[in-house]
Amino acid sequence: MKHWTNLTNPSQLSDILAISETKPVLIFKHSTRCSISSMALDRLNRKWKAENSDKISPYFLDLLSFREISNQIASDFKIEHQSPQVLLISKGTCVYDAAQNAIDLGIILEELK
Repeated sequence: MKHWTNLTNPSQLSDILAISETKPVLIFKHSTRCSISSMALDRLNRKWKAENSDKISPYFLDLLSFREISNQIASDFKIEHQSPQVLLISKGTCVYDAAQNAIDLGIILEELK
């Protein structure tokens, strides 16, 4: 998980908004107690290539440890909380979100085009 930035502080949401003005941000909301979440994370990690970090800034949120941040994300980006869930943030707006088995890096990368 070396390419992920851990999302552990609500103030990082301001950083994400600023970064997203010039580079899309991917937020992966993970439940450590959920096998579907673990499978989705594993699929993302296996398919991730180093050059993807040139296109997207990836953030990882442990939902069980930082539920208040997840709630803030749902509120700020006007999306329904799901687990696991990915959000693609561009220019301060959630332009794509997917949950559970619909999480697919190929589709996420297509959304960048």
